[in-house]
This record gives sequence, C-alpha cells and structure tokens, in this order.
Amino acid sequence: MPGNPQHTWVHPTHSDNRVPHHCDRRSFLGLSALAGGALLCGLPDVGNASRRPTLQAQLVSLVKRQRAEGRIRWDEKTSWSVYDFTGREKLVSINEEEPRQAASMMKPFVAQAFFYTMRDSGGRLKYSSGIRDTMERMIRQSSNTATTEIMQLVSRHNGNTGPKATEQVLKRHAPGVFRQTSIVEYIPANGRTYRNRASARDYSRFLYAQWHRQMPYAAEVLELMALPNHDRITRGVSSMPSDVLVYDKTGSTAMLCGNMGIIECQDRRGRPRPYTFIGIIEKASRTDYYARWITNRSNAMREVSDLVYNYMRGEHRLA
Repeated sequence: MPGNPQHTWVHPTHSDNRVPHHCDRRSFLGLSALAGGALLCGLPDVGNASRRPTLQAQLVSLVKRQRAEGRIRWDEKTSWSVYDFTGREKLVSINEEEPRQAASMMKPFVAQAFFYTMRDSGGRLKYSSGIRDTMERMIRQSSNTATTEIMQLVSRHNGNTGPKATEQVLKRHAPGVFRQTSIVEYIPANGRTYRNRASARDYSRFLYAQWHRQMPYAAEVLELMALPNHDRITRGVSSMPSDVLVYDKTGSTAMLCGNMGIIECQDRRGRPRPYTFIGIIEKASRTDYYARWITNRSNAMREVSDLVYNYMRGEHRLA
C-alpha cells in the first residue's frame, strides 16, 4: 500500500496570547484576573477551546451530573477534547494538557513509530504481510503481545533502547505532536500497563496530522484504526447513525477508560463532516470490580459522545 512521504506536522493555532487591539490595559488586566481566579478555584482547564458557552458548557454540565449520580467518582479525573475539521476550531478543551495513562490508546503511536523507522531504514525494514497482520492484531484486537513485537522491532532499528525507542522516534520526527507522550514500558500480556502516558492534546494533534496525511503511511494507520472494533464513541451511542465511520482506539485498564478517534459523519447533502473526540477517565487507584467499573465508565463516555454528536448535527445539518 503506498505511503505518504510527507511528515511535516502543521496544526492550526487555537490560541493567541497577544492583547487584542481593541482591548485596553484595564480590560486586559480584568480578564486576566478572572482567568487566574478560575484556576485558583479549581475549575477545569479549558485550554484553547472556542465557543465555550455552547458545547463545552453542555459537556461540563453533563459530567457534573454524572459525578452527582456516581457514574464518575470523586477520585476519577477526566480529560475531553473535540475538534471540528469543518469549522477548523476546537470546540472542547478540558484538561487536555494533563498527561494521563495511555493504556492501549498509544498503539496507533506505536504503528506510526514503525512507519517512521521503516522509512529511515534504507530498505532494511519492510512492511510485510506478516507485520501487517501483527499491526491489525495490535490495533483491531488490541493485542498486547503484538504491540510488544512492533515496539521491539522499532527498538532493534534504533539502537536497542527498549520501549523508550518508540517515544524517541516519535519525538525526533514530530516533536510538536507528542509533547506530553512518555513511553517507558512494553505492554505485558495481562495488560497491566500504567506508566506509559499521553495527553488528550497529543491524541488530538496526532489525529489531526493523520487526517491531513502529515505523517508517512497515515492512510494505512487510519485504515487500521477504521477496522471494526468495540469502540465507546459510536457503538451504543443512542443518536449515532449506523453508517457513521470511525477511526479510533480504545484504552482500558483497572484505572483507565479512554477512547480517542475521528468520527466521520455526513450532512444532508452527502458531504463529510469529520470531527475528533477524545475522552479519558482516569482513576486514582485500581478498581476491585473491573467489569462493572469499565462498563459504567464506557456508558458515561457514550453519553458524552451522544451529546457531542447532537451538537454537531445542529451545527452541520447532519443526515
């Protein structure tokens, strides 16, 4: 399958720290005081979100209700991110910069590190049918042993530095994307991996770069992410059409429930209206009731995804 040699990463600027020309110094200081007060009061980091009174406010309200109902507990932190490709704007940015457990959500990162390594290998590393099968098991079936296989391949072609090689390759080629990513361990067969970390903002930047083919073999990475799986952002979401496309990866441990992906809908004229959705719920300590915990948090995330889809339906007249 042909790859895309382009690897320069470009992301739209969502913030500007300069004082607007129409804002005098007194107004600016007042706005700064309000922003500082919000941080002191412990409100969620809204980062670079635009249109905060709309979708972001609705999402915050929903998560507060879920906490009041016990579906997200007091010892669980969350991160949320929504980027609208059509409007070219960040609609939700809540705790995006906070590095959280990556769990299996980092597996597309591993795939990308392999493709960078293959491109740099001078033909010594090939994307064989066997490796493609391993990639599919890693992404679609979320195989931990398959992930370790790919990470070890990356390590062997990058100085045998172990799992850290995956992070080093990614940051060497796309430092602007993987800013809060830390990959320090292979994923054991039992899936108990808690030390690898990434932020919702990193996932957002990665998905943006993939969608715009700004990384080598981005089309192949997206194809792997589009293989049917048990995602939490379209499957079981009450208002989501059955024909919607999703490119995603989930992450699940006894301390984390997450999903990051691109949801591609169509408007009433058949035009694509894609957007990114990242949701992470991280628990302070391991739950003793994993099956019940992960089911409840997955359903809470589906409810948030339902809210986002309904908002996008109103914005873009989705079918």
